[in-house]
Amino acid sequence: MRLLQLMARHRALDEKIAELYEFPYKNQILLQRLKKEKLQLKDAIEYLKDELIPDLNA
Repeated sequence: MRLLQLMARHRALDEKIAELYEFPYKNQILLQRLKKEKLQLKDAIEYLKDELIPDLNA
């Protein structure tokens, strides 16, 4: 359930970032903050996926 929430938030941030790029005078600080948050979410998603899928080498 947590994984789905993180993925939904990641998609929402992606859409928000795309919207900000449409404006000629985009807010660079907000854009950087959203990108950083998106990367943190991506890391959290990958971590949870790794926890769900067993390690085949073990």
